[in-house]
Amino acid sequence: MPSPVADRPGLLIRDPFRYSDTVIIVPPALVPALACFDGAHSELDLREVLTRITGEIEVADLLQQLASALSVSGFLEDEAFAERRTQVETAFAQASQRAAAHAGSAYPTEPAAVSERLQAYFDGEGGTASENEADGACAIAAPHVSPEGGWRSYASAYRVWADVPSDTTFVVLGTSHYGTPERFGLTRKPYVTPLGASEIDLDGVEQLASAAPEAIGMEDYCHAVEHSIEFQVLFLQHRFGPGVRVLPVLCGAFARSLFEGGRPEDDPGVGRFLDALGKLAAVRGRALRFVLGVDMAHVGLRYGDREAALVDSEPMRAVEKRDRERLDPVMAGDAAGFWALVRDGADRELKWCGASALYTFLHTVPTARGRLLRYEQWNIDPQSVVSFAALAFRNSTY
Repeated sequence: MPSPVADRPGLLIRDPFRYSDTVIIVPPALVPALACFDGAHSELDLREVLTRITGEIEVADLLQQLASALSVSGFLEDEAFAERRTQVETAFAQASQRAAAHAGSAYPTEPAAVSERLQAYFDGEGGTASENEADGACAIAAPHVSPEGGWRSYASAYRVWADVPSDTTFVVLGTSHYGTPERFGLTRKPYVTPLGASEIDLDGVEQLASAAPEAIGMEDYCHAVEHSIEFQVLFLQHRFGPGVRVLPVLCGAFARSLFEGGRPEDDPGVGRFLDALGKLAAVRGRALRFVLGVDMAHVGLRYGDREAALVDSEPMRAVEKRDRERLDPVMAGDAAGFWALVRDGADRELKWCGASALYTFLHTVPTARGRLLRYEQWNIDPQSVVSFAALAFRNSTY
């Protein structure tokens, strides 16, 4: 992404998978040279680019420094990176718990500080008493953007449930930002936050894994780094205790349907998984509730657009209009209608990263009908905007 450091312009590179914990900033002049590290260009091509950039014939030292910096940092696909990746993924697979990945950055590390901050969200202007659904909601949708930016919508969504029975399982459908398309990531590892260790619904995990193995990534490493579920677990623990029971599901993009047409369930594996989750929901009934960790539009330089984006600008008001048009079929339980709007233009303009989780829920619980509690846009940086909302759903059959 563009460097946010005022006195160090250039391209900031970090690894969201956390195979590397290094962050580097490539100066603007050297950014064109990165295109040579694509597995197709030769060292001679890189020398030519560096010569053109610097105006110097002798660029061997600069070439070596650039290549070495990228390799040591873990940003080249070489033997060192392969070893690094294997070590990190093996460590996650062997771990008994899923450790908090975003404590200390997105929220505090100390339990008391976490509780105090979350309670401040609920005590603030996060919602009104009229939003409470008297525990009748079968599902909520909350943002997965940083709580710092989305706290009002988080509070509006989670305020819906004042209390739930102790045997409730929360199926948390999170956006898989880095996962394989047409696949769902599962884990048996309890999510741990500073508030404690959650409980995993192992029976539910095994039922889903056995029903559609070709569509499942079991112990998917994406769980180790993904925030879309971690933030939901944190809020669930604050509301219902650290040992809250969850069934965490990372939803990969439905890329085949998005770019080639048709429905997501036309992929046999996706279809079997959606059917299995629907059967689980039908059998469990009120004992199963859903939490959707979803954001909506992503607009601005951070997300590949040519123009900067600013909340309350005319372009972002147009984005809000389109967001709300997409939410209409979501509220009506119209999975096909919602997906038709997402598929239009392959979603290149709005870039909804919560579309697969929303569709999964609508297909799984076709009798769900929703209500929009809050809509927001947030400048995640001075040039880019994320939109999100708080939603609540009732099952019309009970």
